[in-house]
Amino acid sequence: MRTKWYVPVAVAGLSGLGLLFLTSRGRAALRWVFDNLDRAPDTLLGWNEAAQRELDHIQSALNRVASTLQATHPETRTRAI
Repeated sequence: MRTKWYVPVAVAGLSGLGLLFLTSRGRAALRWVFDNLDRAPDTLLGWNEAAQRELDHIQSALNRVASTLQATHPETRTRAI
């Protein structure tokens, strides 16, 4: 990011925080977040497990593609990344 963007991004961030803390809707949103904070670990754990299953499926599909490519082009070597 170039230095000419630092000031506009900082101003936008500060104005967003001001709207969050100074408006009744923003305060209501913050209150809702704090009231529901105790449920966050269970929700995040469920999301984490679903994301891990999806990543495992993607890894499995990539392994199948790699083995197919290896079978059709045996002269090609894979490099360790």
